[in-house]
Amino acid sequence: MTAAVSRLLLAGGTIHDPANDRDGVVADIWIEDGRIIAPPADPRGFTRIDASGLVVMPGGVDLHSHVAGPKVNAGRRIAPQLARQRPAAVPTIHATGAAYAALGYTTVFDAAIATAAARIAHTELADLPILDKGIYLLAADEAAVIAAVARNEARETARLVGDAIAAGRGWAVKVANPGGAAFWKHGRRGDHHDLDTPLPEHPALTPRLLLDRLVTAVETLGLPHPLHVHTANLGLPGNWRSLLETMKTFAGRRAHLAHVQFHSYSGGDLDEGSFGSGVAPLVEFFNAHDSLTLDVGQILFGDTVAMTGDAAAAEHLAHATGMPWMAHDLHLEGGCGVLPIAYREKSMVHAWQWAIGLEWFLTTTDPWRVALSTDHPNGAHFTAYPHLMQLLGDAAFRRAAFDRIHPAVRRRSPLKDLSREYTLQELCIITRAAPARIAGLPHKGHLGIGADADITLYRPDRDLARMFSMPAKVFKAGVLVAEDGHLRAAPSGHTLASRPVTP
Repeated sequence: MTAAVSRLLLAGGTIHDPANDRDGVVADIWIEDGRIIAPPADPRGFTRIDASGLVVMPGGVDLHSHVAGPKVNAGRRIAPQLARQRPAAVPTIHATGAAYAALGYTTVFDAAIATAAARIAHTELADLPILDKGIYLLAADEAAVIAAVARNEARETARLVGDAIAAGRGWAVKVANPGGAAFWKHGRRGDHHDLDTPLPEHPALTPRLLLDRLVTAVETLGLPHPLHVHTANLGLPGNWRSLLETMKTFAGRRAHLAHVQFHSYSGGDLDEGSFGSGVAPLVEFFNAHDSLTLDVGQILFGDTVAMTGDAAAAEHLAHATGMPWMAHDLHLEGGCGVLPIAYREKSMVHAWQWAIGLEWFLTTTDPWRVALSTDHPNGAHFTAYPHLMQLLGDAAFRRAAFDRIHPAVRRRSPLKDLSREYTLQELCIITRAAPARIAGLPHKGHLGIGADADITLYRPDRDLARMFSMPAKVFKAGVLVAEDGHLRAAPSGHTLASRPVTP
């Protein structure tokens, strides 16, 4: 492992820095004590690294992943055969940090931690090397919070949520299936209800009101990231309506929509025709309402492990697929369901899921409101991000993949008519600049003066999967941590915890 160098000059790289309007600009980057600085008056003492001919981007930011806590440990146990594959479907915490860094990622958030499991998650994340990291807490599952929301006590709701965030050192509030746990724990299907169904113990409270009042609480607390919403009816035919109603509920206020691919399906009793894409009306609404942001939750074909804070949905999926599953609710307010899953090109449902995710990416008009994700490991392993980036940036590659999927999907999917190709600048936005801005990280996702010196250097390549899978060099806070796929240093990253405003 190499020692840290506090003063560096990255000379002559081709910079992609969308936040500062630099698109392929050849320039130098000066680094001192882990931050990017203005060119110094006296350049002596800076170690020069030749970046000429290399593409220079900020370090990647993954704002929706699952890397720590009880659910991840359950995922490691439930499918030992997947632990032997390379990469493991649910890698160890040390392997997770090393693999992210080798791809050029320097920041990650775990998107679903029960409040009572926060200490466990932080204990594990303390061993996650290199990356800065944070957690989103399932504070809305707590009985006291739901009771305060039901009484419409806005100040008390904000206080309880703020206390949970402060005690659990959380970054944001996550809602996984609003009100779903309440239905499930009372013997009803927790994964199948609309936003206006009253909660069993609180007849005056509906999932829609829960979302509305939680958005207000998050705004009151001044959290850096808006309410992070996994809405109702995940994975069910016809659930596009639930996502549309969720978006309408926020009425111009900031909210982040999680893994929208899993919430964008047509079909079911109310639709003519069979299972398919419900993206068109959703993306029309999304494009017209700039207070909303999203991550896609793209599925890619192969074996993986599903894990979700929506345990009721995991139970339904297990019954539908015949796969073993587990939940770690126990005494916790909130929890997660976990089961192995295999996505196949020739499965009609899986092919639709693949096409629907890409349809979202290719029809949203503002990449600054979109974050690349596979909802790791639910849709695919994070090490598949370079493959996804090639699907987005190379229309011929995408067409060849499309030609291999289920024929019914090839006939009906709008994807067949989408020829858009993401540019390098747009790929930089959805993997770095936009996730950092959406998450509320002003020192990340860009290469301006004062930014964290989290920087990735790539060799330009028409094969985007090859280019993004093997950076030439990766720097974390100015330290060379990876080079040509090899780990060079493993410094400890920082825990990102927000400071709620006292209501």
